[in-house]
Amino acid sequence: MAYLILFLTSFVAATILPAQSEAMLTGLLLWKQHDPVLLVIVATVGNVLGSLANWLMGRALERYKHRKWFPFKERQLQAAVAWYHRYGRWTLLLSWVPIIGDPITLIAGVLREKLVVFLALVTLAKAARYIIIAAIVLAY
Repeated sequence: MAYLILFLTSFVAATILPAQSEAMLTGLLLWKQHDPVLLVIVATVGNVLGSLANWLMGRALERYKHRKWFPFKERQLQAAVAWYHRYGRWTLLLSWVPIIGDPITLIAGVLREKLVVFLALVTLAKAARYIIIAAIVLAY
């Protein structure tokens, strides 16, 4: 059950909804009832799949940009696209960063970043974060 809760928390944390997967992972690591490697894998998979949901939404987002209910103004979308074009796909390595990570994955979808590239960079970034958290928690 703990793995499922960690997966769901990690998935939600990668979307625009508020969740703290790092806190959940830390608590489970400190509890010492579960395999730390499996916890890191579950958190990573959940978080990457949440980012993939953002990427998929980004791919669908552009077709609705002229609708009245569309949540972003045209210039906001253009600014985000310009930022991504300026700094490139390597910005996906920042996908783990709170506040800016989720929009980066969304814009990658809008710009039709290749799925293989997207998954490779996002997985690397998110796995590294969880591995570092686990290493710090388990060192004490």
